[in-house]
Amino acid sequence: MGIHQFIQGLTNLENLDRAPGHFQYQQHSVAAHSFKVAEIAQILGDIEELAGQQINWQSLYEKALNHDYTERFIGDIKTPVKYATKSLRQMLAQVDNDMTENFIQKEIPHNLQDRFRRRLGEGKDDTIEGHILAIADKVDLLYESFGEIEKGNPDNVFIEIFSESLTTIKQFQNMACGRYFLQEVLPDLLNEDFASREKLAAISRQILAEN
Repeated sequence: MGIHQFIQGLTNLENLDRAPGHFQYQQHSVAAHSFKVAEIAQILGDIEELAGQQINWQSLYEKALNHDYTERFIGDIKTPVKYATKSLRQMLAQVDNDMTENFIQKEIPHNLQDRFRRRLGEGKDDTIEGHILAIADKVDLLYESFGEIEKGNPDNVFIEIFSESLTTIKQFQNMACGRYFLQEVLPDLLNEDFASREKLAAISRQILAEN
């Protein structure tokens, strides 16, 4: 028994593509996504801390780095499929939990198991660190979809992903880091010179104007 399988699983994440089934000009792996989310979460945590919030940095880094590790077990399931029905979402979550627990019991030394349960559990909880993770995850997804839109990918799914990501980020506009992204970062993104800029700007304005 040891952590060999955990470390080996990092290579699996490096080879696991995101947004499977869709043509992309630039392919992203789950491992790369996890790194980017950790970097984004770090910035968002700084903004919250400067606004007077107390951040548990160990928890934030653990949540961000590990939030998609369990995709090595079930893969990167498309968001529309994952959220198609509440019962399906619950079943997928149960499968994920069961496979994760089986992995921990089988592969992780007993004295480390509780730590791994914490790290591999659902990170998007009701803590401020969980909320930061939720925003950071969608920020990276938004940028991944934007990259495809900017390059002229005709697949409408990337417009849908962009819209869904922005809608989720907007739900956290009561947080300093959520407001900062919407007010400071998003305008810079939309000022980039690309063919669909007006369409994307109009979609963004509509989402931000909705109650």
